[in-house]
Amino acid sequence: MSGDLSGPVFRGQRRGLMFVLSSPSGAGKTTLSKRLIAQNPDLVLSMSATTRAPRPGEVDGQDYMFVEEGKFLDMAGKGEFYEWAKVFDNYYGTPKAPVEEALSEGRDVVFDIDWQGARALAKSAPADVVRVFILPPSLKLLRDRLNKRAQDSEEIITGRMARAKEEIEHWHEYDYVVLNDDFSRALEKLSEILHAERLKRNRHPWLSGFVEALMNE
Repeated sequence: MSGDLSGPVFRGQRRGLMFVLSSPSGAGKTTLSKRLIAQNPDLVLSMSATTRAPRPGEVDGQDYMFVEEGKFLDMAGKGEFYEWAKVFDNYYGTPKAPVEEALSEGRDVVFDIDWQGARALAKSAPADVVRVFILPPSLKLLRDRLNKRAQDSEEIITGRMARAKEEIEHWHEYDYVVLNDDFSRALEKLSEILHAERLKRNRHPWLSGFVEALMNE
């Protein structure tokens, strides 16, 4: 191999990673992911497709890709999702095309998904996925946060609390666990994890060529 090994193109050939954040509803993963992206302009948020109706303030194509159930199932049948599942009577899925494009360009993609989605992603792309589970400081605080959002009925909140315990049972499947008892501290920990993972050898396919050329000097 020959050429300028110090050039930015040669050393910039890093493959992106899938930075997966999971937590019970109300534990803060969505707010944390948005703040993390705001601090790292090179991060991209994976947009999930869903059949549920938009919540107040949500925008189609910005928060979610809102689609009819028929279209969603058609996309699933064509294999256009990394993973998809039915949650609370609605379907959610992660479209493949935009994620693959970002990874191949060296951009990192943040995923705000549940344990089922995280497990499916890890199975589909084990070399690319980094999983982080966000824990709430207590279940009481979790319920208080859901009540303060004033977006769901008491029946739905009770269902979300039951699902929260189910989510937490899968904490051990993740590479990292962050306790969100202090938002700033939790955000700092996520940043540290992200930057450390970016430095891993397998994220830099250019290294093998660089070392080969180095040894041939």
